[in-house]
Amino acid sequence: MHLPHIAPDRLPSVLHRMPKAELHIHIEGSLEPELIFKLAQRNGVRLPYPDVQALRAAYAFTDLQSFLDIYYAGASVLLKEEDFFDMAWAYLEKAAADNVVHAEIFFDPQTHTARGVSMGTVIRGLHHACQRAHQEWGISARLILCFLRHLSEAEAFETLEAALPYREHFIGVGLDSSEVGHPPEKFARVFARCRELGLHVVAHAGEEGPPAYIWQALDVLRVQRIDHGVQATCDPALMQRLAQTRVPLTVCPLSNVKLCVFPDLRRHNLRQLLDAGLCVTINSDDPAYFGGYLNDNFVQLFAALDLGPREAYQLALNSFEASFVDEATRRGWQRQLKDFFEGLREHD
Repeated sequence: MHLPHIAPDRLPSVLHRMPKAELHIHIEGSLEPELIFKLAQRNGVRLPYPDVQALRAAYAFTDLQSFLDIYYAGASVLLKEEDFFDMAWAYLEKAAADNVVHAEIFFDPQTHTARGVSMGTVIRGLHHACQRAHQEWGISARLILCFLRHLSEAEAFETLEAALPYREHFIGVGLDSSEVGHPPEKFARVFARCRELGLHVVAHAGEEGPPAYIWQALDVLRVQRIDHGVQATCDPALMQRLAQTRVPLTVCPLSNVKLCVFPDLRRHNLRQLLDAGLCVTINSDDPAYFGGYLNDNFVQLFAALDLGPREAYQLALNSFEASFVDEATRRGWQRQLKDFFEGLREHD
């Protein structure tokens, strides 16, 4: 498809307006400090920070674990169904403004059930927000339940069983939390059970962990998508396999920099992944903590790597290719994207 030349100063507007999907967003990681304090006040929860500014100032992470420590502290204010609704609603409102037409949202039930919050409270609140966002803005939103990999496989099985009464409200399972020292193979049996149940399966691999974790996610867990996966460039055979199979990578640029996977965006390997023919997508991960929602990731990365309309079109196209939707829906979004780019003029 012919793509017009877009002046660099006009590109952020194009990135903002183009339709796209977001496939790697942790809903608990969209919890902004202002909402944390609002929910803490509503629920009578005492926070170890005096105000919003002090909490935001604590967002100085050096690695994944230092982030997770504050992430779990922030989640302590989530107690009631309406809290989970409010959190998801705030994210979906921003997603709709970013022209996200489809979002597949991760949630971490073990973070909440460990505090005595019921599985039903978590899922019903999130699902209600997804329903209402579709009614009000037409945005498509689905839930993916994630197992915490620093906990045991037995606990993951317990979590799965507790969630099954709400099976109609989530489309798949994932694997997140502390990666190093917790290889995918640790969860082989629970993922096999999830596949038997017809659930989609994804896993975080190759963010801080080695390429071997990506191989395990593919061969042992038999995942349909790799979340992050940026360490794949260290293994030429893995790169070749990912290019041939089109197993998508859900890459999160601002997150990668914030957690020191790359020293800055100019050193990010997304262009290398794209040029190698991988089905790579851009996502926001934990936007409240990592400095930006989906369009922020697009705009800042494109400026840092000097990317243009061709890469924008390909990345948005990839996001629809990688989505867990029926083929007719996918083709509809791809047509919408093609029409958007064909409607651009040189002055855009």
